[in-house]
Amino acid sequence: DGYSWDRWTQDRQGGGSFSEVYLVRERKTGNFYALKCVKKKQLHHSNLENEIRVLKSIKHDNVVGLEDFYETRTHYYLVMELVSGGELFDRILDRGVYTEKDASCVIKQVLEAVSYLHQNSIVHRDLKPENLLYYSPDENAKIMISDFGLSKMADHGVMSTACGTPGYVAPEVLAQKPYSKAVDCWSIGVITYILLSGYPPFYEENETRLFSKIMKAEYAFHSPYWDDISESAKDFIRHMLEKNPNKRFTTEQALSHAWIIGDTAHNDNIIQSVGEQMQKTFAKSKWKRVINATVVVSHMRRLQLGSGCHFERPMAVKVCDIPSSVSLSDPALVGWSSVCFGIFARQIHTSANRTHVCVSDLHLSLAKVSLLSFQAD
Repeated sequence: DGYSWDRWTQDRQGGGSFSEVYLVRERKTGNFYALKCVKKKQLHHSNLENEIRVLKSIKHDNVVGLEDFYETRTHYYLVMELVSGGELFDRILDRGVYTEKDASCVIKQVLEAVSYLHQNSIVHRDLKPENLLYYSPDENAKIMISDFGLSKMADHGVMSTACGTPGYVAPEVLAQKPYSKAVDCWSIGVITYILLSGYPPFYEENETRLFSKIMKAEYAFHSPYWDDISESAKDFIRHMLEKNPNKRFTTEQALSHAWIIGDTAHNDNIIQSVGEQMQKTFAKSKWKRVINATVVVSHMRRLQLGSGCHFERPMAVKVCDIPSSVSLSDPALVGWSSVCFGIFARQIHTSANRTHVCVSDLHLSLAKVSLLSFQAD
């Protein structure tokens, strides 16, 4: 198709009807990237064009970047920065020591990245722990925000499209009200709450009760889980989980809070309490992720949103295999956990020649991740 590709392993087999993802290496530099191949004929062009427009317009140390973009007669090819450090929660659970100060440092990085997005009139709209990744397996690796599939360039500051993930969606979205970049700050508040307790502020098996709690901003700091957490942290969360979006902290206000820039975050080790709750809460949620991803859509449909509103499709799960010819001891592959841009992966099991990976995408399928090399211009 006009570009030179050296296939080092077998061609990709299977895959979703929407897109395929490959691990690639640039010949000139030897650097690894994630390549997303999108079929044109099954694409809602305006959606991808919006995503590309967003990604092309941003460059931040804590945002997964679009390195290059190619187009052929049949496909779009997006070369994405490869992030290999794993999901936020998985890294926390692997730690022997984890403090409130550690959580503050994570949230500060997220706030700086989201503040940059907001300054550029971009609203992420789907901030959640699964989209917060570590750049590398290094202990001091930075946090990266990924998955801009639901992001929006809000030129006029107000949006109405119903989208997001249950548990992280702001009240104004569920209430069918026009919303702004304040929805991202709400999501950061939810993430902060989880980082300090190990469980979400809003959780119900019944979706009606879940959405009722969110719309009322009905949450609490339960004992004993919050007994050793600073009042400063609780104050920060209260400002982020403010029901009224006009009174909710902006990213700039949040970055000026004492819990973020001061010395009010405690240094006590809370890994035992937080880790135990995370394992209880999110081990179950990993299996329910696909089912729960449809909850917002069904809720909105029952509320009979106007025909002018468009729903981005919820994520499903597929399984990918790294070919046996690829050495799993390769430093570029050890601990790899993300191929970004609407796709994330996490190694969950290794046996013989097969490494089974959970990948979020738009379709359920069996795929093979191939190692490629591409010719840089």
